[in-house]
Amino acid sequence: MSPASVEAATDIGAAKRSHLESSRARVERLLARFHQVRDFTDALCSGLEPEDYVVQSMPDVSPTKWHLAHTTWFFETFILKKFVPGYRAEIPQYAYLFNSYYNAAGDMHRRDLRGLISRPTVREAQRYRASIDSHIDSLLSDADEKLLDEIEPILVLGIHHEQQHQELLITDIKHVFAQNPLYPVFRQRKIDIALPKAAPIQFLDFEEANVEIGYDGRGFAYDNEGPRHRALVLAFSLASRPVTNGEYAAFIDDKGYARSKLWLSLGWITINEQRWQAPLYWTKRDGTWWNFTLSGFHPVDESEPVTHVSYFEADAYANWAGARLPTEFEWERAASDCPIEGHFVEDENFHPHASTSAAPDRHLHQMFGDVWEWTRSAYSPYPGYRAAPGALGEYNGKFMCNQYVLRGGSCATSRTHIRRTYRNFFQPEKRWQFAGIRLARDPQ
Repeated sequence: MSPASVEAATDIGAAKRSHLESSRARVERLLARFHQVRDFTDALCSGLEPEDYVVQSMPDVSPTKWHLAHTTWFFETFILKKFVPGYRAEIPQYAYLFNSYYNAAGDMHRRDLRGLISRPTVREAQRYRASIDSHIDSLLSDADEKLLDEIEPILVLGIHHEQQHQELLITDIKHVFAQNPLYPVFRQRKIDIALPKAAPIQFLDFEEANVEIGYDGRGFAYDNEGPRHRALVLAFSLASRPVTNGEYAAFIDDKGYARSKLWLSLGWITINEQRWQAPLYWTKRDGTWWNFTLSGFHPVDESEPVTHVSYFEADAYANWAGARLPTEFEWERAASDCPIEGHFVEDENFHPHASTSAAPDRHLHQMFGDVWEWTRSAYSPYPGYRAAPGALGEYNGKFMCNQYVLRGGSCATSRTHIRRTYRNFFQPEKRWQFAGIRLARDPQ
């Protein structure tokens, strides 16, 4: 072999080694992220007893066991069944039990009956998770670059899907525990740090502007965050922080729940039918408001952001305060320069914190974390939006009806999951999520 041939062969061998090392690093990165998120789900359940895993306290709530199995079903259905030749599910019936709403993926068990399913047991659900995790490990470890290119977007979607269910797991188990007269503790409260009383709300002014809205192409985003488009945002003012428990208590004391003129018609019907007189989990004892939290009952802290309020309550409060809720476009414009920092699920407090700002200033506080913030924007598609084909196209698009957008994340949201463009959405009467209020105003 000539020296030139030897040199060429050496170059080819080096290129192959570099390519293999690149693929190996990519696989290690993906699997590390996959297991990190899967392990955190398991860690959230560490204090639960088997009996806690199976309760469904209302149709909106899913048993903890179901969350563990459903997130596993997602990886099995959309990755293993698609990319593993001849893959056969160990227990085919799980496809029926743990599908949520993906019609294209097959039939599904009724959502409101999930609490009636005692089998598989919790241990079997955990075994199912371990089995699917092992299959994912094997698939990715043997995948070439071409296959990784196909798998990675779905795997990343599945990871974010699991983070959504981590939040639902927390809010669902809170609702479950709140129905129990023993009021179980999910996590002991960490040592309280005495915080000063929240500074008075300041309204920050924003001039009219034509702004870019939606996903800019960097990193992960759900399909409902695009296409990116320009929107005219008229002049507005936004409150410097969320509404606190103390401010909301003043609304209650001023007979806010008894004054029909403050409420949307459907909201007025709802609060009277449901006999709402305060946020979810508030109870009055001897003239004092108490709040059920995931660390048990505590007196309502007037400085903390009010949470577990519906869109109807947020809108009524805003009317009472002589303000309104922001649009999601106003919120996104205001948040564009705000750092994504705050109290998230990684802190494992599972409850919003009071603002650390005691003095009035001209800055926005707590735009991320602590509580989701209701906007007055209906959840609808952005211009040019089209749902993707197949079952994964059902992820967001089919829910764009009769719901409102929330922004910013909460104390149950993962820090690595939230974005400035993230669009959460719920029906206006829902309040078991950590949802709060930030006021906006039109130019004075």
